[in-house]
Amino acid sequence: MGKLDGKTAYITGAGNGIGRALALKLASEGANVVVNDLEADPAMAVVEEITAMGRHAIAVPGSVTEDGFAERFIGAGVEKWNAIDIIVNNAGYTWDSLIGHMTDDQFDAMMDVHVKAPFRILRAAAGFIKGAATQEAEEGREVFRKVVNISSIAGTAGNMGQANYSSAKSAVLGLTKTLAKEWGRYKVNVNCIAFGYIETRLTQATDEKKTITVDGNEVGIGIPKKVAGGFASMVPLGRPGTPEEAADGVYLFCCPESNYVSGQTLIVGGGLTG
Repeated sequence: MGKLDGKTAYITGAGNGIGRALALKLASEGANVVVNDLEADPAMAVVEEITAMGRHAIAVPGSVTEDGFAERFIGAGVEKWNAIDIIVNNAGYTWDSLIGHMTDDQFDAMMDVHVKAPFRILRAAAGFIKGAATQEAEEGREVFRKVVNISSIAGTAGNMGQANYSSAKSAVLGLTKTLAKEWGRYKVNVNCIAFGYIETRLTQATDEKKTITVDGNEVGIGIPKKVAGGFASMVPLGRPGTPEEAADGVYLFCCPESNYVSGQTLIVGGGLTG
């Protein structure tokens, strides 16, 4: 018996890194998982991993910023399992520049993926959640649902070269606190995780120039090894976190033990807070 048996979880950006680790974690606790990634292959690979565990998952690939994506994403899980129990808004990336060189496109891209996309997904889920919660209340049942939005210590403390990303991740805090107030009557716990230095493909230490293409934009990934070493030395625990450790932090807000915790931001950063 897992703590999430019978629950259905929706995770964006779940084909790699923290999202993948979280999908496997929630599945291991019994949840059905709706797996999103920008590309179909990584999303399907995670579905196959979950299926191999004897659990259940479906893939809904595509960009979270696309018009209609939110309805398609939520609709797929509702059609399959007629349930919304956990939503984790994890998808995102960085596109850095000092403010004097930052373009409108760079700023808008961060707001679209980190703020507007979660807003749209939660809006798409609102009708189902309200209806289910109303029925449960009439039946005298108290059923808790979970929303976990992903922020960053760049959003809680700022970071050089990330006026766009920091602004977006700070906005996530406001979205979280507002939804905690709006959806408390529906027994929805809405919380936020702010990550510190977590080692993923986006933050890997490398002196090679690497890029990915997101929504038609070529975006650099990786951190120069010297810089990465400096970041690691700032972490009180002495190293970056793993995707699995990051996922464990998110899980804390997905499990029943957090049923009376809402509107909170937890920094998962090995002691690094800014």
